[in-house]
Amino acid sequence: MKERLLSWFSEIFGDTNNTEVYFAPGRVNLIGEHTDYNGGHVFPCALSVGIYAAASKREDDLLCMYSANYPDAGIAKVPLSLLAPKRTLDWCGYVEGVFHTFRKNGYSIDCGMNILIYGDIPEGAGLSSSAALEVVTGVLIRDFYGIDISNTDIAILGKEAENNYVGTSCGIMDQFASAMGKKDNAIFLDTNTLDYEYAPIKLSDASIVIVNSKVKHSLVSSQYNIRRKECESALECIRAGYDIDALCELNVDEYEQYSELILDDVCRRRAKHAIYENERTIRAKEALNNNDICLFGRLMNESHDSLRDDYEVSCEEIDVLVNLSRELPAVFGSRITGGGFGGCTVNIVANDGIGSFKEYISNGYFKATGIEPEIYVVTPGCGPYKL
Repeated sequence: MKERLLSWFSEIFGDTNNTEVYFAPGRVNLIGEHTDYNGGHVFPCALSVGIYAAASKREDDLLCMYSANYPDAGIAKVPLSLLAPKRTLDWCGYVEGVFHTFRKNGYSIDCGMNILIYGDIPEGAGLSSSAALEVVTGVLIRDFYGIDISNTDIAILGKEAENNYVGTSCGIMDQFASAMGKKDNAIFLDTNTLDYEYAPIKLSDASIVIVNSKVKHSLVSSQYNIRRKECESALECIRAGYDIDALCELNVDEYEQYSELILDDVCRRRAKHAIYENERTIRAKEALNNNDICLFGRLMNESHDSLRDDYEVSCEEIDVLVNLSRELPAVFGSRITGGGFGGCTVNIVANDGIGSFKEYISNGYFKATGIEPEIYVVTPGCGPYKL
């Protein structure tokens, strides 16, 4: 892959002098959806697919960005001095946003760069290609400009870039999972404190299987921000009777006690999902530690049902995939993963049933939607690195 990227880089930018190549992984979240911006727990793992970047410094202050995934778009160019939030809605906004955020936080970036990007992660699948792009940009900035920061810092700066430059009100999970991934482990992260621990993925005779619906409805970004505002409204209502800083500081019993303070039914259901999902995530981590795959799968199923009914971020195509999966005895659990409104499902499937799973899901989904799904058996990968 390194030679391939360097060859592309040479074609686009003329030479590969002082060019380095980096990688940052995408992620799949096993459980704990829409809890990260509510101060709850998440349970993602990094993947072996992600975003690659070949880069070298320039002598001027121009930031030149090219994506091998979008060759017809050509090279995007902008002086560092002209970077500004929401300057562009194109893919390069994520790269620009990280540069802008580093500079805004006082880190010295004294010249521009040539950057070539290539991703082998399905775009729009809910596997965090944007976070991987932010993290790989942060890592190459750290190395090229000699900035002394940790991978956790890079995750935090990546989130800030997506919130304030791109304009998506995401939480920290995606960037943290990409920046802090560990092979064969999931990350049990308290997003309120950033305390975390690695949890070895021990699935006995089962595997993680991702099914890409190949559908991404356009309302995902706007509705994501709306959900966050609805949770903030619910939090303000609860604060009238209980002193908390985040919804997920409440346990399920406390939510039931104070939920009547949330007068709007929609906001109440959003809060219910966040708080119940946080408890499911804690239980799921314990189930994995105890090698109780059946309980882990039931919690995944409950998570999807809540995301469908209380949080309303599923869609018809995803529900078709989940319902088909649940018809198979080899499937322990199935749920939507990612922001919602399309993307992927994550499934725990017995190894001896993976072949029949692929056939049944492919045939059933195509019959229902006319779409051929993409199916991947995955293992947790590592965090970012230089090739």
